[in-house]
Amino acid sequence: MRGRSEPWLVRCDDGAHYVVKFPDNPQHVRILANEMLACRLAKLVGLPVAATAFVERVPELAGPVPTPRSKVGARPERGIASLSFGSRFPGPPERTLVVDFLPDRLLSKVHNLVDIFVGGFVFDKWTCNCDGRQVVFFRSAEDAGRPYTGLLIDQGFCFNGAAWNFPDSPIRSLYPRRLVYDTVTSFESFEPFIFRIESLRPANIERCIADIPTEWCSPDAGELMSLVGRLCARRKKLRQLIFEAKVISRCFRNWA
Repeated sequence: MRGRSEPWLVRCDDGAHYVVKFPDNPQHVRILANEMLACRLAKLVGLPVAATAFVERVPELAGPVPTPRSKVGARPERGIASLSFGSRFPGPPERTLVVDFLPDRLLSKVHNLVDIFVGGFVFDKWTCNCDGRQVVFFRSAEDAGRPYTGLLIDQGFCFNGAAWNFPDSPIRSLYPRRLVYDTVTSFESFEPFIFRIESLRPANIERCIADIPTEWCSPDAGELMSLVGRLCARRKKLRQLIFEAKVISRCFRNWA
């Protein structure tokens, strides 16, 4: 599939399909840890993300092993039984229409538009997503004419990718198409999502890292707990980060 992490679409033994990122992807092994942690946090906040899974290629599985197209830096080699990150595809590929772009007339009708873009913006500010916000829209191939549903995907550069820090910028995390923010009329438009994040207990955030493999955290797995501590502290900065974005950008055209 497309993407700098060179993911593959894989059918797993539960019968579902997953977009799989491997430990030796060209970006960094920590991308897998970021994906798992960010998706779990997003679910706690009630945002639409795909179900996640640990994907293992067992030795007795026949067939060719996906081969990466490039090598960057010193990363673990892809072993046959190594754990990879899987993001569940939103339906059977042969019966599900999935796109990453919609014209304005269809984009404005996406039924979870506020959760995807207003909630996603608040979440990306909290986690300092240093990549452009990636979204896919899907519906059944048989449901022609029905509104699409959105999913937040590709959380690998939350926490600034492999750096695990937070280089905040007022213009970061904004989706380039302004119509997705037309429901924003005041600071109150963000409050439901800010409240959910601020209400998270530190223990609930810590549980999101409980079973993340230490090999996904190379070179220092101990930094993962430190990252959680800084995420807890950053909840107090959300209003400031959002206000700075409002002052600098012109994305919120209905926010006077």
